[in-house]
Amino acid sequence: MPCPKRRHTRMRSRMREASNWKIFPKNSSNCPQCGEKKLPHRICPNCGFYNGELIIAKKEKNKPTEEKPKE
Repeated sequence: MPCPKRRHTRMRSRMREASNWKIFPKNSSNCPQCGEKKLPHRICPNCGFYNGELIIAKKEKNKPTEEKPKE
């Protein structure tokens, strides 16, 4: 195999390496309970179900109560 006559610059080498980097979207699936997108093999962040079982109960947000004027 022939040897290069001159050394390649760092920029040239790094450009060649960087051309193979790709960003792939994360795999996602739909939750069978609520239909929201979730990562596979994870608990659904929306409803808390995994494999048909409730793992984490969903916390309900308390509505702020109206303050009564003090007399």
